[in-house]
Amino acid sequence: MSSATTQSARSLTDAAEEALHVWRHRGLAVSMGLGYAIWRRLLQPSTPTLERKTVETLAKRFERLLQQDLANARAGYYPRSLLHQFPLFDYLARMPEALLELPRVLLRSYRGRYDDLPAEAKPETYPRYYRRTFHWQSDGWLSDRSARIYDASVEFLFGGTADVMRRMAIPPLVDAVAATQQPRILDVACGTGRFLSQLGRALPHARLYGLDMSPFYVRHARRSLERELEGDVALVAEDAARMPWADGFFDAVASVYLFHELPPRVRREVAGEIRRVLKPRGTVVICDSAQLSDSAEIADALYAFPAGYHEPYYKGYLRDDLSALLRECGFEAVSAVPFLVSKVVVARKAA
Repeated sequence: MSSATTQSARSLTDAAEEALHVWRHRGLAVSMGLGYAIWRRLLQPSTPTLERKTVETLAKRFERLLQQDLANARAGYYPRSLLHQFPLFDYLARMPEALLELPRVLLRSYRGRYDDLPAEAKPETYPRYYRRTFHWQSDGWLSDRSARIYDASVEFLFGGTADVMRRMAIPPLVDAVAATQQPRILDVACGTGRFLSQLGRALPHARLYGLDMSPFYVRHARRSLERELEGDVALVAEDAARMPWADGFFDAVASVYLFHELPPRVRREVAGEIRRVLKPRGTVVICDSAQLSDSAEIADALYAFPAGYHEPYYKGYLRDDLSALLRECGFEAVSAVPFLVSKVVVARKAA
């Protein structure tokens, strides 16, 4: 077979894979969207429906997100296999346990029991802001059960796009460490390890580290990453406001879906610690919720999130622009780009 024929066959295969990727996510969005609408109405019956213009804007952002995902894979920022990483059957297997939690979540939300945490996890040993059932999820961040069903729950919330939005943080990290032979990269608030799993496939030569305050989530991440990645990932259960590494230890730092969970003072403490552990001119990449500074056109969708879920610091976060926060903490802001209901902010440690 000639090289031209081989290239043509490969192009057809790639095109078929890309079409499958788009239609699979469209299907997930439709199927999960109906369930989410019902669930949201149960959690907050008085929540108004989104404006038609907002729905249309979100639909356009959704399509742009999928196209950017394909463009990133074509450009070689991450392997095409990540386009098909969505573990549908694994999530379906967790659904019975998640469904059993729904009545508890509803009852907790109706009663406002944000402090409904397991005593055996010793919640009193954690910072006060952390002692909450964020999203009304059972046990907050403080149980193995919470860690087991977290990823499936987040994908349900985001209509199957959570992993895709996470991947938007990979290209700036790849660019940041392109000249470094074996870069050290830290994921702050690594949770169950989903982003580290993606990053490890995009940068197999990197030395990866993860930090999360929940020992339960760290334990879950360690098991998952041992199955999914060939190299070791160093994980620690520590406070992001007091990291255990020396100054200038990392070439790059990432953080995914953390800053909206923090009160304003702690956001700045964590940003300060990120700056401390970064090398001079090191890069930080934050993937988090969109904010009013970049996504005012979907403001009603953003404000609907804390109305239905327990997100005590989210409304303040919407106005606490991350680019300005990073500049305040000694970074040079490079870019801030919205993706669906998230954004990716890139900054460098000032010299």
